[in-house]
Amino acid sequence: MLEIPESATLARQIIETLSGKKISKVENANSPHKFAFYNGDPLDYPRLLTGKTVVSAKGHGMFVDILFDENTNLTIGDGTNIRYYTSWDELPPKHQLLLEFEDGSRIVFTVAMYGAIFAYQGVLDNSYHRGSLNSISPLEERFDEAYFSQLLKNQKKILSAKALLATEQRIPGLGNGVLQDILFQARIHPKRKMSTFSDFEKNELFHSLKMTLRSMTEKGGRDTEKDLYGKPGGYKSLLSKNTLDKPCPHCGDTLVKEAYLGGAVYFCPTCQKM
Repeated sequence: MLEIPESATLARQIIETLSGKKISKVENANSPHKFAFYNGDPLDYPRLLTGKTVVSAKGHGMFVDILFDENTNLTIGDGTNIRYYTSWDELPPKHQLLLEFEDGSRIVFTVAMYGAIFAYQGVLDNSYHRGSLNSISPLEERFDEAYFSQLLKNQKKILSAKALLATEQRIPGLGNGVLQDILFQARIHPKRKMSTFSDFEKNELFHSLKMTLRSMTEKGGRDTEKDLYGKPGGYKSLLSKNTLDKPCPHCGDTLVKEAYLGGAVYFCPTCQKM
C-alpha cells in the first residue's frame, strides 16, 4: 500500500522521469471500477490534463501529487498504482486512467481494491489530503523527540501501539505496513497499551520510527511494494506476509500473525512480549 516510503519514492521518480514532459493524450478507464474514486467527473479529465506539462511532484503521507503547469495537479491516494511505460513497452490490459506524453511514453493508473485519482486545478478539497500536506513527516528534522512526546501526551493511554501509530492518521502515511518493522525494532507488541510504555520504550519507539522510515525511504520503499517502474523496493521487510512462520532475525523464535484492528499484525512473541 502507499505509505510514507513509497509516496516519497514515487515523487522522486516522477520528478526524475517525467519533468518537462507534455501530455498529448488522456484515456479514461477502459475497465470501470466501482471503488475507483475521482475528483468531479473523470470524463472531464482529458480537457483538464491534455497539453499540460509536468513541473514537479510531491509525496506526502499516503498521497502523491503530480504538479503540472497552469495550476493543474493530479493526486493519487492509497490503493492506486502508477506505472511508467516507454513507447515500446506493452501496456496492462486494464486501467483506470492513462496519460500519454508527446514522446510516446505513458503513465498508467490502476486500482486493485480501492483507490483515488484526483485531477484538479488549484487546491484539492479533501480533508485527508489537506491534513497530510499540513502535517510534519517523520522524515523531517522537525519531527523530533519533543514533537513525538507531545503527540503521545495528547492521546488516550488505553490506545494500543498499533492504534496509536496506524489509525486516525495521527501520523499521515504511517499505516499497517510500515508499522510492523517499527514496532519490531522497538521491541513493542502491537497490542500493548500506551499506559504500559516506560520512558525508555517511548524513546526506543521514537528512534525506531525515525530510523526505520528513513531506511525504507532511502532504499526506495519496501520489497512488498512496487515503484514507478514496477520494481520492488530495496528495503527488505523484517515482518510481513513474506516472513510469516520464519525465524525471528534476532532470537530465532517463529514469527507469527494475528488479526487485529481490521488488519493483520506480525510480531515475534519472544522479542515483543505483551
